[in-house]
Amino acid sequence: MSTSQTAFLKGHGTENDFVIVPDPDNAVDLPASLVARLCDRRAGIGGDGVLHVVRSAAHPDARSMADAAEWFMDYRNADGSIAEMCGNGVRVFARYLQHAGLVGEGDLAVATRGGVKQVHIAKAGAAGDAGDITVSMGRAVLPEGDVTVSVGAREWPARNVSMGNPHAVAFVDDLDHAGDLFTAPPFSPAAAYPDGVNVEFVVDRGPRHVAMRVHERGSGETRSCGTGACAVAVAAARRDGADPAVTGEPVAYAVDLPGGRLVITERPDGAVEMTGPAVIVAEGVLDADWLAGHS
Repeated sequence: MSTSQTAFLKGHGTENDFVIVPDPDNAVDLPASLVARLCDRRAGIGGDGVLHVVRSAAHPDARSMADAAEWFMDYRNADGSIAEMCGNGVRVFARYLQHAGLVGEGDLAVATRGGVKQVHIAKAGAAGDAGDITVSMGRAVLPEGDVTVSVGAREWPARNVSMGNPHAVAFVDDLDHAGDLFTAPPFSPAAAYPDGVNVEFVVDRGPRHVAMRVHERGSGETRSCGTGACAVAVAAARRDGADPAVTGEPVAYAVDLPGGRLVITERPDGAVEMTGPAVIVAEGVLDADWLAGHS
């Protein structure tokens, strides 16, 4: 990365927090080691990941989507690895574009490695509170095959759900059974997730109301996971015998995460929508000497 001034912002969606690096022309080099350093909560800024904000036409991974979406969310996990998609990240990404005056309220398309996502930024509330942001997350895919996850001596069957990235959803009696979630819970068979998996542990709170904890691959336990909440809602709906494609009626679940609540709606056409808050909390400039010390 250049030692010239490099701007950053910090934002979060239901306390899933991100370092935002505005870079319209894709001029900022972000090797995995630097991303991990930025996300370090003691020696860096701290975050669950980095939102690299690039015009689609300027990035080789997004040029094919440039006609559909001006902006590309080049998302990186906290360890520097590249991820296909991050639901909370898309909301924070959209909030940044609004904060920067690049978009306004209403509809917006965002390019991701998981495809182009349609976003709606609601109007601010009467008290001036920022409106919630809804993201159309695409369709859930539920691959066949039995999967199990375990923590210590406990083992549970899990529902295999893909939201553009892989999830294993386990319904448990107590969220404490998930352990500390610092390390990835073991799963089997190994062939089910050759590139690792996000693991959600879920308990019921009431009719169409669940709570969850999650281990995100590459980041450990996070305060919130948007794609995970979507996977959980779809898995809960199928467990409860609800399938909008069959009934023709949308199904919505409130999903409580450690960092707040998301509302997930599955439409009869299969589209899954996620609605929740997104907040920009700070902005500044990375110190040139700190960047120069990166190796």
